[in-house]
Amino acid sequence: QVQLQESGPGLVKPSQTLSLTCTVSGGSITTYYTYWSWIRQPPGKGLEWMRAIAYSGSTYYSPSLKSRTSISRDTSKNQFTLHLTSVTPEDTAVYYCARGIPRNRATSETTRYEYAYWGQGTQVTVSS
Repeated sequence: QVQLQESGPGLVKPSQTLSLTCTVSGGSITTYYTYWSWIRQPPGKGLEWMRAIAYSGSTYYSPSLKSRTSISRDTSKNQFTLHLTSVTPEDTAVYYCARGIPRNRATSETTRYEYAYWGQGTQVTVSS
């Protein structure tokens, strides 16, 4: 059974960079044809896909967040990491990592059904 666990700061100040790491167990992030995503859900809003990294190391982005996000991985630790720069209070959300990638990546809209496995989520609050 694949399990994912998010880790990172729960509170970030405006203008700082948020870094979140997802640790995967029960499967490898380099397994053929697997994709690993970061998704967030702001309070009272729907799921928003942010970035993904493929088994090959190729990366994918949501156009609306491209300029502020990046994704990387450490295959030796079976982890992948999201970086979100210049955060504002509008970035306050529950952040999830998941296995899968949206079929339509022209938009950040996504649903739970596009992912096979999810982390439990981590609350991130942006506040001074």
